[in-house]
Amino acid sequence: MKNEDLTVLVGISGGVDSAVCALKLKQAGYNVIGAMMKVYNGEVKTIANSCYGTDKNKEIADATAVCERIGIEFNLIDCADEFDRLVFSKFKSEYKKGRTPNPCVLCNPLIKFDIFPKLARKAGIKFDKFATGHYARVEYDSELNKYLLKQGINQKKDQTYFLYKLGQEKLKNIIFPLGGFEKEDVRAFAKENGLIVHDKVDSQDFYKGNYAEIIDAEENIGNIRHINGKILGRHNGIFNYTIGQRKGLKIAYEKPLYVVGFDLSQNEVIVAEKEYTYARSLFAKDVNWIFYDNVPFEITASAKIRSAGQKADCKIYIEADGARVEFLEPQNAITPGQAIVFYDGDIVLGGGTIECIL
Repeated sequence: MKNEDLTVLVGISGGVDSAVCALKLKQAGYNVIGAMMKVYNGEVKTIANSCYGTDKNKEIADATAVCERIGIEFNLIDCADEFDRLVFSKFKSEYKKGRTPNPCVLCNPLIKFDIFPKLARKAGIKFDKFATGHYARVEYDSELNKYLLKQGINQKKDQTYFLYKLGQEKLKNIIFPLGGFEKEDVRAFAKENGLIVHDKVDSQDFYKGNYAEIIDAEENIGNIRHINGKILGRHNGIFNYTIGQRKGLKIAYEKPLYVVGFDLSQNEVIVAEKEYTYARSLFAKDVNWIFYDNVPFEITASAKIRSAGQKADCKIYIEADGARVEFLEPQNAITPGQAIVFYDGDIVLGGGTIECIL
């Protein structure tokens, strides 16, 4: 089928990546429609360039201007209720337990690549494919008869870590036009084509500010305890801390200390020296496999335990309720609640949620 016979709905965020995504598709001959998803309700105080907040007027204005410049229709799709129910409620619950969830990993399969396009269709928008400005690639392998999710060529901007929950049914209808481009080339292209967002600062965070403002957490004072048992200080809520954290502990000690765990039963934050932040193995639950139809018992792969981290070689052992992962080298600050994503070269095999350190 020719490009001009296909209509593509582009998720427009008000940033440069989605703007260039839409323009490149338009120049390639597709019929392009723009849509922004609204994911917030109420009065949340934040600043610009974050995903979750109350004042999105600037982003909406930028998205509207971009669509006008490109010559495509702009729509605003309200996904706030679904986002609160499926993503934000779990995010809040996990944070209160001392875990560190990643809302983007939850949002992508449930909202951005599912409910968002479904609500767009419900609103009367007709389209064949869905596209976003993610730095990732989707390729069809005829020998395997499946769609492969691959890293973008720019390893620093690669966003496949946030997309490992996408399955074959979604991948076959997704276009990622920016997967083969460097970020500086995207900005240059935007400037050359008169897009006002060409130099706009990237949105890096889910929320700019203290998470206590949005997770409805009450102050819950407890001890900060060294791993050897000595009480070193006090905290006002476990949700204020994450594994590997060094700054903000406000305790005096002869060596730098890091958060290495939590004792929820005692409401304690556990700290220790740097060497205690390393571990070789973890257990992951809610594992989704993109690459495998029949998952082998043992897999040799590489894995990322955080979005900005480097891939590390590992062995994956499949168990009834998840996967046990053994790294060849110790990894720093393995964090329960975060995603672990598995790779074979630049191909995403799958991923899961880190349940615990072994």
